Amino acid sequence: MKKLSHYDKQGEARMVDVSAKADTKRTARAHAFVRIKRGVLEKLPENPKGNPLEIARFAGVMAAKKTSELIPLCHPLLLSHVDVEAKVEGKGVRIVSTVTTMGPTGVEMEALTAASVAALTVYDMTKALDKGIEIHDVYLLEKTGGKSGTFLRKAGK
Repeated sequence: MKKLSHYDKQGEARMVDVSAKADTKRTARAHAFVRIKRGVLEKLPENPKGNPLEIARFAGVMAAKKTSELIPLCHPLLLSHVDVEAKVEGKGVRIVSTVTTMGPTGVEMEALTAASVAALTVYDMTKALDKGIEIHDVYLLEKTGGKSGTFLRKAGK
């Protein structure tokens, strides 16, 4: 059975020592969905604060770079690439983030943080029209690299 890596033999939380791990290319993609009423979606282009999708994309990129400051045991990483897509669909905005690094540890948390903060930014940019907007389905889509290899989320899970 696998054990949690962020605990020592005494059960105390600790930062994982990655100093002996080789730098390899690691990627991760994460997802979030912001459920928004059709009437609010139709008003997105008129938002006086600016384009909510562009602001959300930039917020997601910035958040990925700050992940180690937000999640206590995450390592600060030199990110090679961060991309956040935000697309309007029939029932809201779908967000997909992609993060890449050459390093000793993965970027799953950076991708999840990017998607989450982008979703929160869409909420912030549209809450004046509807406080009932919901953020759903924040999850890892895929990760590559490292000792554990590739993870690919199965459809519907």
